[in-house]
Amino acid sequence: MPYPVTRKEVCVTLRAKETVPPDVTSLRRRILPTWANRNFQLLAASAVITGFGSSGAMTAAAFAVLEAGGTGTDVGLVAAARTAPLVAFLLIGGAVADRLPRHRVMVAANLLNACSQAVFAVLVLSGQAQVWQMAVLSALGGTAQAFFSPASEGMILNSVQQAHASQAFAIYRLGVNGGNVAGAALGGALIAFSSPGVVLALDAGSFALAALLRMFLRVGSLLPSERSSGMWRDLRDGWREFVSRRWLWSIVVQFSVINAVTSAALAVYGPQVAASDLGGAGSWGVALAAFGLGNVLGGFLMVRWRPRRILLSGVLCVSAYALPAAALAVPVPVPLLVVAMLVAGCSSEVFGVLWMIALHQEIPQDMLSRISAYDWLGSVAIVPLGMAAAAPAAETLGMSGALWGCAVLTVLLTGALLLAPEIRRLERAENNPPTPAPPDQPAREVTSDGTVSST
Repeated sequence: MPYPVTRKEVCVTLRAKETVPPDVTSLRRRILPTWANRNFQLLAASAVITGFGSSGAMTAAAFAVLEAGGTGTDVGLVAAARTAPLVAFLLIGGAVADRLPRHRVMVAANLLNACSQAVFAVLVLSGQAQVWQMAVLSALGGTAQAFFSPASEGMILNSVQQAHASQAFAIYRLGVNGGNVAGAALGGALIAFSSPGVVLALDAGSFALAALLRMFLRVGSLLPSERSSGMWRDLRDGWREFVSRRWLWSIVVQFSVINAVTSAALAVYGPQVAASDLGGAGSWGVALAAFGLGNVLGGFLMVRWRPRRILLSGVLCVSAYALPAAALAVPVPVPLLVVAMLVAGCSSEVFGVLWMIALHQEIPQDMLSRISAYDWLGSVAIVPLGMAAAAPAAETLGMSGALWGCAVLTVLLTGALLLAPEIRRLERAENNPPTPAPPDQPAREVTSDGTVSST
C-alpha cells in the first residue's frame, strides 16, 4: 500500500517553500542548473555529507583494531563482519525499497549507521574497544547499507528529467567525490595526530545530518507503487529480469571477484603496508585522498565525454583497478602510489557513471531497486571471504605475492569480459534535446502498475 500524503505534510512543505527568502532563491537558481530541483539538491547534499564522513571510516576502523592489539587477521574479520550482513540482507532490502517509500528506508538506514558508528567511536575513544565489539558494530553498519543501497540506487537519476540524467549523475558524483577527497585527507590526519575514534565520531555525525536532510525529501514525489504480489514473487520477477541480460550478470560476476581482491588490497593489506613501509596512517590517508581526487577528475571527464559504446568504454577502465595492488606489492614510494591511486580512482568513476547510465537506460524503473539488489549482492557476495582470506593468503604467499595475485586476477577477468559481444556493442541511447525544467519540477517515473508518478 502506498503511504498517503497527509494534509500536515503538505502544509509543512508549503510553509518550507514560503520561508525561503527571494534573494536566496534567486542566488540558488543562478548557481544551480535549472533542472536541479529540490529533491536533487537534498539527495546530492546528503550524499556529499556521508561521503565526507565515511571516506576515512574504513581506515579508522582498521587502525582502531591494530591499536587495540589486533592482528592483520582481526582487521580482515572486522571488515568482513560489515560485508556479511550486507550480503545476507541485500535482496530483502531491494524488495522493501520497491514496496515502501524509498526515502524513509534511506533515513532509517542512516540513523542505524549513525548509532552504530557513535557507539564504535565511544568504545575506541575510551580505550575499551574489543575486537568482537568492533565486529558487531561493523555488522550493524553493513545491515544498514543492505537496505540503503537498493533504495538509493537510481534515485538521483529519477529526480531529474531523462534528458539531463547523464549530466546530473556526473555532477552529483563530482560533489560526492569532492567530499570523499576532503574526508579521506582529514581522516588520515586525525588518525595520525589524534585517534581513529575521532574519525568514527565524525562519521556518526555525518550519517545523522544526512538522515535529517533526507527527511525533507518530497513525500508526494517518492511514493511507492501499489503491489498485489508478495515480496518473494517480486524477488523472482527481479531475478528473471537480471538473468535475462547477459551483459548485466557477467559484469556483476566479474566484480564479485574484483571487489573481493580490491577490498583485501585496500582495506586489509594497504594499512599494513603503510604502517610497515610507507610511514603510517598519514601516507595512507594521502593515498586514499588521491583515489578520491581521481574520482573527481573522472567526474569532470564524464560531464563532457559521452562515449557511444558505454559498457566497452567502462569495462576497459576496470583494468586500472589493478594499479594500487601492484604499487603496494613492490612497494613503490608514496608519490608513485599516489599516482596509481589517482589513475584507479579516475577509471573507477568513469566506469561507475557509465554503469549507472546503462542501468537507467536498459532496466525498467519499477524493477530498478530489485535489480540493484542483485547487482550489489553479486558484487559483494564473496568480499567477506576475500577479506577473511587476506591474512592467510599473505602468510602463504607473502604480502607481495598476495598483492600481485590481486592485480593479475583483475586484469585477467577484465580481458575475459571483453569477449562478450553484448558488452562490446551496447550503445548509448540518443535522448531528445534537453528541455529546461522549472527548478522544483520533479521528473516522471512509470510505476509497476502502469501509472506515472513524480520522482
